[in-house]
Amino acid sequence: MKKSDFFNRLQEERKLQLVPPSEEIMSSYMKKSDSHLISAKLLLKNDRLEESVSLAYYSMYYMLLSLFFRVGIKCENHSAGIILLKELFNIDNTLISYAKKERIDKQYYVDFKIMKAEVEELIQAAEIFNSKTLDFIEKLNSEKITKIRMKMDTLLKQV
Repeated sequence: MKKSDFFNRLQEERKLQLVPPSEEIMSSYMKKSDSHLISAKLLLKNDRLEESVSLAYYSMYYMLLSLFFRVGIKCENHSAGIILLKELFNIDNTLISYAKKERIDKQYYVDFKIMKAEVEELIQAAEIFNSKTLDFIEKLNSEKITKIRMKMDTLLKQV
């Protein structure tokens, strides 16, 4: 499926759209992100590796949603959100893409062995991603938000 078809389908389903920016929703997702990262670390300490992987990824995903709501973007699709992170914000999406793949592999498949060191690396990746994303959010001003919203509007009209 072409990217434009993918975004068009999401837009038709109202799963991808411009919405008013919301500090409240942004803050709520930041809290969820923090909570999931803390839980991922607790699970790691208790050798619940599979569950830790999932929560580390979701910590990153909620930070991504926090960024989106800061500028007024509603995106209810993980893959689209990761693509938009790069296209709209010019933020490297390598860490969250890796974490998503790990979560899917560990959550849906049984033919693998999770190593504690891998989970530790994933949690470190989540900490880095979240920190960089938070830094980006804190540096946003009304001019940058307007430009990002214009890019998003253009993208939505192209599909």
